[in-house]
Amino acid sequence: MDDDTQLYDEFGNYIGPSLEDEEGDLSSSSDESDEDDQWLDNVRAARPGDRTPESGDERGHDVDMMDAAAVGEGAIVQFEDKKFFRTADEVYPDAETLVEDEDAQPLTEPIVSKVETRRFALADDSPACTYTKEFMLGLAQHPALVRSVALVGALHHGKTALVDLLVQQTHEKRWGATQSVRYTDTRKDEQQRRISLKAQPMSLVLPDLRSKSHLMQVYDTPGHVDFSDEVTAALHLCDSAVVVVDAVEGVMLQTERLLRHAVEQGLEICVCINKVDRLILELKMPPAEAYYKLRHTLNQINEVLSTALPPLAPSSAGSPPTERKPLRVSPLLGNVCFASASMGWVFSLESFAQMYAERHPGALDPQALAARLWGDVFYSAETRRFTRKAARGADPGEQRSFVQFILQPIYKLYAQVVGEDADSLERTLQTLGIRLAPSDYQLDVIPLLRLVCSRFFGTARALTHMVVQKTPSPIRAAPLKAAHLWSGPQHGPVAEAMAACDPTGPLMICVAKCYARDDCSAFDAFGRVMSGRVRVGQQVRVLGEAYSQEDEEDMSVQKVSALWVYQSRYRVAVDQAGPGTWVLLEGVDDKISKTATITDVAVAGTGTVGAKLGREHLHIFRPLHFNSQSVVKVAIEPLNPSELPKMLAGLRKLNKTFPLCTTKTEESGEQVLMGTGELYLDTMLHDLREMFGNVEVKVADPVVSFCETVAETSSVKCFAHTTNQRNKLTMIAEPLDRGLAADLEMGVLCADWPKKQVESFLQTKYNWDLLDSKSVWCFTGAHSNSGGPNVLLDSTLSSETDKVLLYDIKENVVQGLQWAAREGPLCEEPIRGCKFKLLHAEISEERVYRGGGQIIPTARRVAYSSFLLSTPRLMEPVCKVEILVVGDCVSRVYTALSKRRGHVTHDAPMPGTPLYTISALLPIIESFGFETELRCVTQGQAFCQSVFDHWQVVPGDPLDKTIELKLLEPAPVGDLAREFMVKTRRRKGLGVDVAVDRFFDEKMMLFLSEESEATDIFQV
Repeated sequence: MDDDTQLYDEFGNYIGPSLEDEEGDLSSSSDESDEDDQWLDNVRAARPGDRTPESGDERGHDVDMMDAAAVGEGAIVQFEDKKFFRTADEVYPDAETLVEDEDAQPLTEPIVSKVETRRFALADDSPACTYTKEFMLGLAQHPALVRSVALVGALHHGKTALVDLLVQQTHEKRWGATQSVRYTDTRKDEQQRRISLKAQPMSLVLPDLRSKSHLMQVYDTPGHVDFSDEVTAALHLCDSAVVVVDAVEGVMLQTERLLRHAVEQGLEICVCINKVDRLILELKMPPAEAYYKLRHTLNQINEVLSTALPPLAPSSAGSPPTERKPLRVSPLLGNVCFASASMGWVFSLESFAQMYAERHPGALDPQALAARLWGDVFYSAETRRFTRKAARGADPGEQRSFVQFILQPIYKLYAQVVGEDADSLERTLQTLGIRLAPSDYQLDVIPLLRLVCSRFFGTARALTHMVVQKTPSPIRAAPLKAAHLWSGPQHGPVAEAMAACDPTGPLMICVAKCYARDDCSAFDAFGRVMSGRVRVGQQVRVLGEAYSQEDEEDMSVQKVSALWVYQSRYRVAVDQAGPGTWVLLEGVDDKISKTATITDVAVAGTGTVGAKLGREHLHIFRPLHFNSQSVVKVAIEPLNPSELPKMLAGLRKLNKTFPLCTTKTEESGEQVLMGTGELYLDTMLHDLREMFGNVEVKVADPVVSFCETVAETSSVKCFAHTTNQRNKLTMIAEPLDRGLAADLEMGVLCADWPKKQVESFLQTKYNWDLLDSKSVWCFTGAHSNSGGPNVLLDSTLSSETDKVLLYDIKENVVQGLQWAAREGPLCEEPIRGCKFKLLHAEISEERVYRGGGQIIPTARRVAYSSFLLSTPRLMEPVCKVEILVVGDCVSRVYTALSKRRGHVTHDAPMPGTPLYTISALLPIIESFGFETELRCVTQGQAFCQSVFDHWQVVPGDPLDKTIELKLLEPAPVGDLAREFMVKTRRRKGLGVDVAVDRFFDEKMMLFLSEESEATDIFQV
């Protein structure tokens, strides 16, 4: 031990003699190396991610080489300094390495985002109903017990509240007395705006006054005038319309338009006068004056109905038009009921008479009493008799039966509840057989009033009974419905099956709308089964609007993957659906743009239609016929250009879900979105950003669509040669008869009528001579891609033109005119209200020289030249504005209208109210921001709605080059046509002025230079 201590100092360092035995050193170092290698192998075996290097392992070979190099240098390498893997710079020598000092991702954001399903609609997961699903589907199997009705009316007149009343009656789920659910407003923006933007259906089992249940297919529609296209789609599938009218506001602009539109669709009309309690609580009218107010509203409706019917009812192709009797509404006819949906009550004359009969069993006949409760019928308490004249010395208003037996009890009931005297109210309710809990008397006035009225009037059986009695069942309505919708022959096997509502006939479904899923990932088609049965898994043929037997491109075969009964917030799955019912189909929407026709793949029927059917029986249902037009447009582009495909996909979805939405790509490349008004465009842009496109877009200022027309007949005969100089067409243009363009658009004159029927119509209404009426070649504007309403006449003489060769190129000339009518020469807007006459035609006898490639551009060019020499003018859309304003602000409304080229057409006080109704005409291009300005100048005491009314000529000559347009200054009224044309051409990427050499042949230019008079007109 002493020797060992001398070899080391006090700090443990070796101070002994040097070791000269090299062999011993080598052996000791070898032992240490073996121990290190063994330790390293043990460490590698303990680490699961490492593996023992092998001879063929490149990574292991590199490690061995590095270890060997380190050992070869004689250096001692610690374990933590050894290199076992290549660095990132060695593996990726050209890569750039970034080192972040801080985490850029906030702590509130998870590293892995949660997958969330976006939902844009309110959903209700199969709520419990007062009836079973099997009972509802059983009623659907009997079309005689089915009724299809649409609730239509002006904005805020209570349509959705009426549907809430029906939903609350049929669903076990209850909501508060003061809560407005708006069950059919499924969109979140609808709930925020408190207006309906989309039409939503409901299928409910409701009993009538005789406790007989019927399947009520109710369509709740928007009331805003911008969404009239949704109303048109709903009326397309219904058999009647219940017009909801506010008792205070009466017949508004939208109410009148909807009445006329429903009559044009051939529907039965019922009326529900809603918000009757406003006469009591707001206007505080005496009962006698309230009766006169209600009668005045009905008189207004009947006045509209008396003028709503056209002289000829809509008819199908090949069948003569039939006269229709004017409609009339009256409580005595059973097609009028009275309601206050916010208070939860509805009554009719029969339902109120039945209430008296139930309180006096056996003493009264409900129907006989109901016949004496309206009109100039008076009741004398002394004689206990009904008379047509009031007793002497008595107040006629107080003795009138409707006032005495209906209005006065309602007034007294309201007075008792509003009076806040609980003891008196409790005694009154006990006499009526109504018992409330003690806590109910502590409610506020409105909830208590709703509760008392619901107990007094009961459920909405009066509304159901009116609809059941006045709405035809699908079996009764099938012949008229098939004749109105079906574009094929009315005496064929398909039309006969639909007229008979035959469940064994060929499958025919009329699709009117497409509804998006809650997450907007897909669409489902909604339609009405006209005949046959549709089943899940069935292969069907989908025919689009552009389908015809000559062009079958718009046709596809799809598989029905699911069927539902659509209930707005939920869906009821079914296996099959029969005629007369509404059904929602999944898997058939790929080729549907707006409407469609769904039929069997084999197109065969074995029922009453008899023999097998072939392709010759394939026709489509007529597309929707709207009472408005899309004349307001905006240009849009994505904020990020790389998201253009996403925006285009969103536009295609918008085009599918909005019936009057139109998308167009201009030659300049900009995307144009067209709608009926500002709110309509705002809703579409919201859906594009949030629901369908999920893309942010930039929106230009709104503009309007224009039309081009002529004011005079062409000054000279215009001609054009084909490019091969072997054909020549001569044509003139002149204005169309006033009103004929509107008849073509409204369907009063149909292009598919038989030729003799068209001739008779033109000769009778517009005094056309026999020769012109027989020479009609075509009407443009019958289809959406054929421009505005125009007429092409064949005025050639057989002595000058070879008629055989002329009729050989007829289709090419018509196509050339339609091309010209779509894009006019002034600013590529549709041509409207022009009559083109073909005067002469020189046609090559060789067919190869008169093909479509030669004739179509020539016909377009000669139409343009004749148009430009007929004093061309620009037309702008004009809207009809209805303004509700207090009497003190009428002058301010006049001032606001005069600033925007508007003028008042009607001004009258609203009977029984302190309000005035002002009707005016206003150019739509001047209407942007008018509603906001009106509210500002009247301090919020005015409300207005505007809708497209007609087209009018813009003042001024658009080709007058002497007009100087100044920047940032409004043009005078006489220069507006020039300003609109120049700005439209600039926006579309065209030149400032019309290029003359583009529309006139060289020979035509030489001819015009020789005609002094024509030259003057041409130079202007």
